Amino acid sequence: MKEIKTTVKLKGITWNHSRGLVPMVASSQRYSELNPGIEITWDVRSLQEFAGQSLDELVDDYDLLILDHPWVGYVEQTGILIPLDSYLSEEFLENQSANSVGASYSSYEFGEHLWALPVDAAAPVASSRPDLLQKMGLSVPETMKDLLSLADRGWVAFPSISIDALMNFNMLCSAFGEDPFQSKRQVVRSRVGIEALQLLRKLTLKVDPACLERNPIKIYEAMTQSDDIAYCPFAYGYINFARKNYARKRLQFHDLVAMDDSVPLKSTLGGTGLGISANSSYIEEACSYAEYVASAGCQQSIYTESGGQPAHKSAWTSKYANDLCGDFLSNTLSTLERAYMRPRYNGYLYFQDHAGALIREYIIQGGKEETILQKLDQLYRGSLVQ
Repeated sequence: MKEIKTTVKLKGITWNHSRGLVPMVASSQRYSELNPGIEITWDVRSLQEFAGQSLDELVDDYDLLILDHPWVGYVEQTGILIPLDSYLSEEFLENQSANSVGASYSSYEFGEHLWALPVDAAAPVASSRPDLLQKMGLSVPETMKDLLSLADRGWVAFPSISIDALMNFNMLCSAFGEDPFQSKRQVVRSRVGIEALQLLRKLTLKVDPACLERNPIKIYEAMTQSDDIAYCPFAYGYINFARKNYARKRLQFHDLVAMDDSVPLKSTLGGTGLGISANSSYIEEACSYAEYVASAGCQQSIYTESGGQPAHKSAWTSKYANDLCGDFLSNTLSTLERAYMRPRYNGYLYFQDHAGALIREYIIQGGKEETILQKLDQLYRGSLVQ
C-alpha cells in the first residue's frame, strides 16, 4: 500500500500592511520549498486590532503570531506563548542577541524567558522630500529650533493620533531629561512633563490639523502623493516609502533633530516579534520556521527584498539591503540603537490604550498641564494593578 505523507499546516497572523504581510508570505513560501510537507498560511488584522486585540483571541486559531513587545508581561503571566529559549539553540539565540538592532531582542525577554523573536525593527525617525527642500533652497533640520522654523513655513507634518501623541510625549520627556516610568508613583516628574506637553502642543499647532487624524502610514502617503509636505520630524519609519516605485515620490529618511546642538532626540522603540502559540500542535515545526525567518540569511535577502523592515543588524549594515531602500537602514540605525523601550508589565497596555487620548485632547483644547499629568499618573497607577 502506498504511503500517505501528512502535510503539516501552520497558520500565522500578522498586521495588515505590505511590510507586515509580504515578507512573511515570501519567507514562508521559500521555507516550504526547502522543507516539503510543511505549509504556512498567513491572515492579517488591522493596525488598530494589532494594537488593541488580545492575543487570547488568537492563540487557539494560530500557530505563529506577530506581536508588539509590550505584550510580553501578559504573555509571561498567562503562558499563552511558548518560551522560545526552551526550544531554540543557545548558539542561535546568542547570535540574535548579538545582532539586535537596539533593544529589539531584549524587548521580548521578560521573566527570565524569551517570548518572541524580533523580525521587524522600528522606531520614530525623520523623513523628507529632498526634491521639495532643494527646490526651496532648504536643508534638513538639525535642531528643534530649525524644526520650529520650518513648521512656521508650513512644510512640516507628523502623526498625532492618540498612540503617536503618546509616543511623541515619551520622546520629549526624554529630551527634557527623564525617560518616562522611572517610578511607580508617576509617569514623569512634573517639570519634565509640563515642558514636554507644552513643546508638543506648540509644535502640533503649527502643522495641518489633519495630522491629528493621521497615523505614520497616512503621513507618508500625504508626503508622497502631494507636494505639500517637505519634512516629517518623527514617525515610525516605513522602509517601503524609501524604495523606488513604491509611491509617487521617494522619501529619504534621517536621524532625529536635537534639542540644541547636542545628541539627537530619543524616540520610542517599536517593531514586531514572532511568537508561537502554546496551543500549537506543531511547535517543533513552528520553531524551525521562526528560526529561519529571523536568521541573518533570510533577513538580509528574502525578507528585505519582499518589502520587510528587518530586525537582524547584519541587514541594517548590508550594502545590498541598503541599496534596495535608499539607505533607509544605515541612515536610521543610530536612531533605533538609542530608542527608548516601553514598559512591558502586565497592565501597561491598559495605560497605553487610554493615555494617548488625554494627551491628544490637551493638544487640541489646551488646559493645565498639571491636570493632564495627574490624570496620566492616576491611569498609570491603576494599570499597575490590572
